[in-house]
Amino acid sequence: MANIGNRLYRNAESRKEDAIQIDQQIARLEEDIRKLKIDFDIYFNNGAKRPPLEARARLEANMKRIADDRNLTYAQRYQFNTLMSRFTSYRELWRRILKKKGEELV
Repeated sequence: MANIGNRLYRNAESRKEDAIQIDQQIARLEEDIRKLKIDFDIYFNNGAKRPPLEARARLEANMKRIADDRNLTYAQRYQFNTLMSRFTSYRELWRRILKKKGEELV
């Protein structure tokens, strides 16, 4: 009987650690979106020669990895969906501006 209690306690601890790790990933995602927006702003104001497409691809891969995680709580899913909406809005804005500039988006 004590063995079952220990297993349940370990599972609860493991879930807490997973939740903390997911919270950190979401916070890092928010920071990466902010940095990518700044990078695109710099590019559009002629401060960089090339658009930060590699950084955008890495961010999209991270977002896909988090979206596939089935261990997100409702609060984490809500926060993630909010970030996803913000990123999608920025991505569409960047696509339109690049199109207007006559550059091909990879």
